[in-house]
Amino acid sequence: MEKTDRLVWFLTGAALGAAVALLYAPQSGRDTRRYIGKKARQGREVVGDVSRDALDKGRDLFEKGRKMADDAADLFERGRRLVEG
Repeated sequence: MEKTDRLVWFLTGAALGAAVALLYAPQSGRDTRRYIGKKARQGREVVGDVSRDALDKGRDLFEKGRKMADDAADLFERGRRLVEG
């Protein structure tokens, strides 16, 4: 399971858990706002972590692709020289 899939399931679970908690354990408005704020901060942290991981993975893939393209260009050039020379 990819991290983005995990994030979606985490956020879905967090939203459902928050809704159930609000329905079955009513609290004061202040406590409810604190709870929602806490969950929102946790969600932001998870999104930030997943975003950083995805960015790092994208950079790695870009570098691997660049190296493959450079290697292919080198092979092509060597082949061209063999055919011409």
